[in-house]
Amino acid sequence: MTKETVLKTIEEYGVVAVIRMKDPKKLAAVIDAVRQGGVKCIEITMTVPGAVESIRTLTSTMPPDVLIGAGTVTTPAIAEEVIAAGAQFVVSPVLNLDVIAVCRKHHVACMPGCYTPTEIFTAWNAGADVCKVFPATSLGPKYFKDLSGPFPHIKLMPTGGVTIGNVGEWISAGAVAVGIGSDLLDKAAIDEGRYEVLTERAAKMYANFLNAKKG
Repeated sequence: MTKETVLKTIEEYGVVAVIRMKDPKKLAAVIDAVRQGGVKCIEITMTVPGAVESIRTLTSTMPPDVLIGAGTVTTPAIAEEVIAAGAQFVVSPVLNLDVIAVCRKHHVACMPGCYTPTEIFTAWNAGADVCKVFPATSLGPKYFKDLSGPFPHIKLMPTGGVTIGNVGEWISAGAVAVGIGSDLLDKAAIDEGRYEVLTERAAKMYANFLNAKKG
């Protein structure tokens, strides 16, 4: 899948599930559950034990409509590693221009972490495909509306503080997609193997995204 198709898919489905788990054996079941609810963009963070190997396995075993990306990528060395493993997009909590350079070299979608207007502008000029605004918790959707004035061309994705209930506010404020973790991936449900809960939450999340996108 080309980088352009990956980016188009992320914007089309609008929700990136950010997975931080202690038990990588449950990854496939979790991904399948949210996929059934309409969430098909998956970010496997480097905090998951054996994350790189999991990415390698998942990219070759998941259905073709599922995107597998790498999260918490903070150095160019890690970027090289996850891209070699098959990651279709690379997400970082920080702005590291060398990580962006690695992604550009391999023609892989890159979403560096940004917080201030200067960081966002710097990331975009360096070749970021989407600027991940993190942590978005304390900023709120109005921050995105404010940024759309000087930066109408820059694609933004909030992570941190995004919930099933407020996803529409972020999209209406100008976000092209959202990153969501705990509110979608209910820890108790995962621990107890109640994956249908994840499917239900994913369906609500995706429906709220679509409603907001329609305006």
